[in-house]
Amino acid sequence: MSGLIGYLVKPAASLAIALFFAATVIHASSAEVKEPDGMWTGPMRGETPATLKGAVVVGLPALEALIAEKPILLDVGPADKKPEDFPQDRLWLPTHRSIPGAVWFPGGGAAAFDAAQEEAFFRRLEELTQGDRSKPVVTFCRPQCWGSWNAGKRLVMKGYTGVHWFPDGIDRWQEAHEAVEVEPDKVWNSATMK
Repeated sequence: MSGLIGYLVKPAASLAIALFFAATVIHASSAEVKEPDGMWTGPMRGETPATLKGAVVVGLPALEALIAEKPILLDVGPADKKPEDFPQDRLWLPTHRSIPGAVWFPGGGAAAFDAAQEEAFFRRLEELTQGDRSKPVVTFCRPQCWGSWNAGKRLVMKGYTGVHWFPDGIDRWQEAHEAVEVEPDKVWNSATMK
């Protein structure tokens, strides 16, 4: 009987050791995501770096404190897409919930913009900050969203010095606060709908 128990225990122990090392490798790799030199051009969902050079990375307590300074809250989360199998006879009414006071630029964290999008992005930020490139601007989306990282990077590269990145995004905000329904920014939306 002891031979049978040993036979069964060895594979279980080997599996436990393998799972431990796999979890360690996964955790280590996600903690070591390196910042790209420019914009991130890979998939928009996935592990992001812990840093954004030229910007301040903020968690929820820091964002709550920053709200008193009335920063520009730049939500770059994507708009919901109508499912292909959505019934034709039903009305499609997606909503986007965000931090109160946020300005929503759907897809505003894409790596590449056409000329009209690039111009609209910076023209609108110029208006929102009233030309003050040191005014706090907080970029966010959802957790593991390269779009919010890219939006922050784009601002840093353009010379904005008050950039803050909230990588935990709307999901973390909603754990402690209410979110509100927002509409896409009209200036941004008109540039992206052409």
